[in-house]
Amino acid sequence: MSGRFLTACAVVGGSVAATLLYKEVIQGCRFDKIENLEGKVAVITGANTGIGKETAKEFAKRGAKVILACRDLERCKAARKEIFLAARMFGAKDPRTRKRKPAVVCELLDLASFDSIRAFVQRMEKEDRLDYLINNAGTMRDPTRVLTKDGLEKQMGVNHFGHFLLTNLLLAKLQKSSPSRIVVLSSTAHQRGDLDFSNLNWDHDYDPGNAYNASKLANLLFVQELANKLQGSAVTVNAVHPGLVYTDLFRHLPAADSVTRFILGPFMWMFFKSPRAGAQTTMYVALSEDLEGVSGKYFSNCTETAPADKALDRQLAQRLWTVSEKWTRLNS
Repeated sequence: MSGRFLTACAVVGGSVAATLLYKEVIQGCRFDKIENLEGKVAVITGANTGIGKETAKEFAKRGAKVILACRDLERCKAARKEIFLAARMFGAKDPRTRKRKPAVVCELLDLASFDSIRAFVQRMEKEDRLDYLINNAGTMRDPTRVLTKDGLEKQMGVNHFGHFLLTNLLLAKLQKSSPSRIVVLSSTAHQRGDLDFSNLNWDHDYDPGNAYNASKLANLLFVQELANKLQGSAVTVNAVHPGLVYTDLFRHLPAADSVTRFILGPFMWMFFKSPRAGAQTTMYVALSEDLEGVSGKYFSNCTETAPADKALDRQLAQRLWTVSEKWTRLNS
């Protein structure tokens, strides 16, 4: 072999190794602690795809009963098979769990419909307990203003108002099962978010990015105020930023068209986390013993992180809570 060929092979090999190492580094933290969650119940919204599906796998592997709360039951059933199989294969590795049959259930939940949310909560009455509520579902950057069934701008309606109503209606069961934990997925996009209460429903000047950013800020304000209201209880609520993960949330971005995705695919693979990696901070916040009693915090890469100052504005959080109670008809 010529020296040039060997040099070329070395360069290519080194480049591949460096790429794989970089890819491994950007995947971030791993929460590998495996504890037995048999007898525990977890509800995960948007669990049929992306981070939600991977989160469901992690809970199912640990023996929890996992309720996949999804708006598309056919997609949910397909995801359920995958989650069930992943948990079964994982359990087969250990003689103590080899015969354990994963409990994974699909339930209809459309966060764009208050009626659907209330119906879901009513069906949850058959469950004896609820230990973990993972508010994972979301929508991102709808190119045109879309309304929920209740007339709310969809991004704020699903990402904030829907989860606000769901969480409040499930609080009694969470408190009955305490200690229990609520995890709310937010994003660094909250730093660019602003809440204009005179145009909270984006009746004019709709901008997809600004509407999404506002909904992520609302997530953090919700966590702050709910944590304050839950003081003295054994129910905690925290927010997480999963990192840059390429999921179905990106379907409305220009880069999501097939041609562009084909061209940019290798770069997205390189710079984005996998959905499984994106689920690790959620699992850390949901299960880590280090966070017992910790509430109202924001985590990124399995580490507590300071959010933007506006996300800690108590008056803003209280005002949003009052509006949310009214718009969701929480007390009616």
